[in-house]
Amino acid sequence: MGANIMSKQSQKERLYDVIFEADTPAGKAFDVLLFIAILISVGLTMLQSVKSIRTDHGTGLFALNAGFTVMFTIEYMLRIYCSPRPLRYVRSFFGVVDLLAVLPFYIGLLIPSTRFLDVIKVLRMMRIFRVLKMAQYVGEADLLKNALIASRRKIGIFMVVVTTIVVIIGSMMYIIEGEEHGFTSIPQAVYWAIVTLTTVGYGDMSPQTPVGQALAAFIMIIGYSIIAVPTGIITAELGLSTAQERNKRLCDSCGHHQHDADAKHCKQCGEKL
Repeated sequence: MGANIMSKQSQKERLYDVIFEADTPAGKAFDVLLFIAILISVGLTMLQSVKSIRTDHGTGLFALNAGFTVMFTIEYMLRIYCSPRPLRYVRSFFGVVDLLAVLPFYIGLLIPSTRFLDVIKVLRMMRIFRVLKMAQYVGEADLLKNALIASRRKIGIFMVVVTTIVVIIGSMMYIIEGEEHGFTSIPQAVYWAIVTLTTVGYGDMSPQTPVGQALAAFIMIIGYSIIAVPTGIITAELGLSTAQERNKRLCDSCGHHQHDADAKHCKQCGEKL
């Protein structure tokens, strides 16, 4: 009995090393094969969206994609099986991504219009950071994340101001131009104001009166200055986050602060950080 338990534990550990770890040859080979399978599967889904290809080869493409989905489903189950904390894996970012990689296919069997959401499995390619030893860039990603979180309130206020501007200008344009010039409602005019403010300019609606054109010129001008605001806010927070991160890496012995994110010893004096 005890031998069987030990055998199962060692089996799960070996499986864990292959599926979750990228430092071993078997783990790295598994991840590379997984990436290739993901790319092929996403390519199959994209090909199925082309009408001419779907008409001629739809059945074969569907069968191949179904095979890959079954394989990904088995892999997801194995990840749960060999994980030391299955619920923690299921709730983790990659656990959710792994589930979303297979869920759209099965939903698509019931609701065919959703089958192309299957391309979401391309998110699983984010595991390539582990295989290519790019974990050192996680620190930079954390800096950007912290900057976005720190600037969320300022960005929120900015969005409220912009929303107020486009509603006011859109309403004014509706009054000035009216339905005869394509501004059939205030929501339609607000849509025009958003398109113009963001300098997209689809051209499906345009003011015809001199007053309307003057108002359009005004919103175009302020659009250029408004676009730079969120960039400036995030850049300032990013600089602050970077400075705070550098302060965390300050050497108590010599005061040197320019250390790598994964440094354990000071590059100036060799003291432990």
